[in-house]
Amino acid sequence: MAAPGSDIRRYPGFLPITILCLVMLYAPLIIVMIYSFNDSRSITSWGGFSLRWYEEVFFGLEAAKFKVAALNSLFIAVMAGITSTVLATAAALAMIRGGSFRGKPASFALINLPLMVPEIVTAVATLIFFSTIGFTRGVATILVAHIVFCIPFAYLPIAARLQGIESVYEQAAMDLYASRAQAFWQVLMPLMLPGIISGFLLAFIISLDDFIITNFVKGAGVETLPTAIFGAVKQGIKPNIMALSTLMLLISVIFVTISYFVGKSGAKSSQ
Repeated sequence: MAAPGSDIRRYPGFLPITILCLVMLYAPLIIVMIYSFNDSRSITSWGGFSLRWYEEVFFGLEAAKFKVAALNSLFIAVMAGITSTVLATAAALAMIRGGSFRGKPASFALINLPLMVPEIVTAVATLIFFSTIGFTRGVATILVAHIVFCIPFAYLPIAARLQGIESVYEQAAMDLYASRAQAFWQVLMPLMLPGIISGFLLAFIISLDDFIITNFVKGAGVETLPTAIFGAVKQGIKPNIMALSTLMLLISVIFVTISYFVGKSGAKSSQ
């Protein structure tokens, strides 16, 4: 049991610092969401509640551009999520169930390197790599870059889930004459599934929302939703951009929430 004086909420200044951090993090998002329902074209004065800018996102003059960008983003995010999740699952099995092997600490550092390296550095390095090997920039270059960048995000929940699964389940299955493959697919894989789903959802949303790497490695005429929004903002902030940003925020919140509850349910089922 924690000591009575160890409650962090009792520390002097905890409440005002917490409120300040929450305001700095979420006030801009709340303002964008509120003004996406503004009937006026002004982004500073309120003209009444309206859904006209959401209608313009789907049926306005820029709707076709946003539709193509959204389809590109969804395709890349799904493919990057699936591929990075498969690779992350294999990596987690090797790191946690593979026992000790030479270079294991270096392998762990390599898997998590994209988390530690600034994204702008990763973007520049990826661009130089593609230019060096003569890989024509386009959807394929975005997909490859996203797969590499998303692997550690998929790896973390999968590895955390796998660490919470005792090896006795697989050993018991093999004691009952199951092959190693049968023990994996019929025993270990169902237990790992919540972590795998969480890893896929995180990789999917990271890929869907990525701008910096995408902006560096995309080819001419190829747009994803973040780059399309950035291009529209350069011409001036318009209410339909706020509506589109709110939709992307909502999608991100939904996927992160699903990932959290899937991981939490998996943790409870293993207890």
